[in-house]
Amino acid sequence: MARAQDDHLMASIHAERASLAEDLSIISAEQWRHGTLCGQWDVEHVVAHLTAAASLNQWQWVRSMIGARFRPDVHNQRRMLEHLGTTPDETLEQFRAVINSSTTPSGHTPAYLGEVVVHAQDIRQPLGLPRTPSVDALTPVAEFFARRNFAVPSRTRVAGLQLRADDGPFATGSGPLVSGSTLALVMSMAGRVPYINQLDGAGVPTLRSRINGTADPRN
Repeated sequence: MARAQDDHLMASIHAERASLAEDLSIISAEQWRHGTLCGQWDVEHVVAHLTAAASLNQWQWVRSMIGARFRPDVHNQRRMLEHLGTTPDETLEQFRAVINSSTTPSGHTPAYLGEVVVHAQDIRQPLGLPRTPSVDALTPVAEFFARRNFAVPSRTRVAGLQLRADDGPFATGSGPLVSGSTLALVMSMAGRVPYINQLDGAGVPTLRSRINGTADPRN
């Protein structure tokens, strides 16, 4: 059962990468330089980061983190630059080459699905691109983010809050309610401020204050 679930999640990763690549194929040169929800990175930087993430196995990740003295921001910047092409077209081609990659640094497959869906929206939301991940892809990410801090302190952000999706089965926790789409809940747990405005409930001010007090979105 666990293997079947993992295979399903990996298939979702491949599908979400393919959807993002399709969106990127029609954007302009100016849009490639547009800001994202991912700190100081523009669209091309985020795409290169996703290529890097799909290219590192466990030992490569460990070596990179040791070389970065366990500073995730340094690790992320170095690996992103390795996969940045000389042009946006080259960067996109490198990303297309890893669409069906199943390489990950660990067995936390929901986290790596989360990386793809969150960074895809980091790109789409500022550009006004309408596509969003499916609820089927988002629900296991929401469940993982709510129960564990991994690349982002998602569990800490929602501790003591009740979360409930209004478009799918995701529901967890107890306390003041935070409700909205599964996407808005996932992106808010990942610390993306614009999505907080899409949420309702007595717990929203608490979640907002916690997100405003935390930092680096390049994860």
